[in-house]
Amino acid sequence: MNPNDTKSAAEDPDLLTQLIDVACDVREQAYAPYSNFQVGAALLAASGAIYRGCNVENVSFGLTLCAERTAASAAVAAGERAFKTLVLVTSGSVSPCGACRQFLIEFGPALEIVMVEASTRQITQRISLAELLPNQFNDFREG
Repeated sequence: MNPNDTKSAAEDPDLLTQLIDVACDVREQAYAPYSNFQVGAALLAASGAIYRGCNVENVSFGLTLCAERTAASAAVAAGERAFKTLVLVTSGSVSPCGACRQFLIEFGPALEIVMVEASTRQITQRISLAELLPNQFNDFREG
């Protein structure tokens, strides 16, 4: 399948609803015994495949994994390298943390980020990753 043939969630309301459902469902699997802050993510790859992720906390907080990075890591492990949309479901509809923004920018600044309030399943914001992370660190190998 040509990655350019895959619609983005912005172009397909049914696909966006599916991504929200996936992110809401996986949010229930979050391991968050310290913060009680559950996060679910659904990542649409350019191939059309959907990858899910939830946050996994650790008593050593620096080892905690965010939902966005678990979804992206699952996608990369499956051979994906290009992504179209990330749906993030939280209580309070928060945006990706700085570490997740930098992690995701590796795969392209055009990634659409859709933030959803968990209690209502309503979209609160849609923004590109480039807008969330201006002046990103993108290649230390260049001049």
